[in-house]
Amino acid sequence: MRKLLLTLLVLLSLLVVSALAALCIGEISFSPGELLALRDAPEDDIRLNILMQLRVPRILLGLIAGGALSLAGVILQGIFRNPLVEPYTLGISGGASVGVTLAILLGLHTLYGGLALSLAGFLGALATIFVVYGLGIRRGQVRIQTLLLTGVMISFISSSLMLLMMSLSKTEDLPGIVFWIMGSLAETDGALITLLCITSFLVLLLSFLYAPQLNAMRLGSERAMQLGVDTDRVIKLLFVFSSLLTGICVSIVGVIGFVGLIVPQLMRALLGTDNRILLPASFFGGGIFLIISDIVARTIISPNELPIGVITGIIGGSVFILVMAKGKEIRN
Repeated sequence: MRKLLLTLLVLLSLLVVSALAALCIGEISFSPGELLALRDAPEDDIRLNILMQLRVPRILLGLIAGGALSLAGVILQGIFRNPLVEPYTLGISGGASVGVTLAILLGLHTLYGGLALSLAGFLGALATIFVVYGLGIRRGQVRIQTLLLTGVMISFISSSLMLLMMSLSKTEDLPGIVFWIMGSLAETDGALITLLCITSFLVLLLSFLYAPQLNAMRLGSERAMQLGVDTDRVIKLLFVFSSLLTGICVSIVGVIGFVGLIVPQLMRALLGTDNRILLPASFFGGGIFLIISDIVARTIISPNELPIGVITGIIGGSVFILVMAKGKEIRN
């Protein structure tokens, strides 16, 4: 318990620092003193509007989305007992991307606004979850390898469908499709952010309650069953909830890769494999990573903005290679 509290204290301190940096850094920069002075600014002050309507929602969304993807990564790596599994391995992002691309091609976003894209993305992700779950679980028995292979195949099929639809799309639709695929924290709809926030913390609480079972499953399904763990029930429950969390996250922020892979690996290297510590640490670590990546994405070529998935891919891939180059063993 002492180690858990110390870990959370350190991560919360880093979170405060990264959030403060995200508030201050941008095309229009602020000093900490200027931030404090804005407390007395009138409501129509443009600087106050920049902070409250643009940067604060991005910080909150970065924390929740990064935490959700990292949390889903830890859970899926635990139930599959494979440290290289991440939320997008199961084809959930591919299904969401197909749904959003189809909505853009049909012009639904122009008729019903940006909410139509999020809904289309979630429906695509939900369809993928049903297919993977249906094929991977037969007669009440979980077939881990079938779940994983089905997800990988759906990823390939989704990529092919994406290329087909993009080749048939209008030229003016391509930038929107490409930018969504590579992810963004530009969503400011309070209802969507609240939905992701509630879902993320519910799944975090649920997974923390099942942390002892996840620890036991590291020894293998048979050994875990001997210790009294109902492995089929645990896998079904955590798979469904982590997949739904990923689907909601992808439908709101797009495809942001590497967060659910690299953050859990770094947390394991630093803190060990005890899921009671790893789950909350990965959640907050993912949020910090995504907030910092967003700062880079919106400032490196300011006033233009890079898709955040480009930054997470470059940083995450580079860090992963460096860790491997130093001989660190991938643990699960």
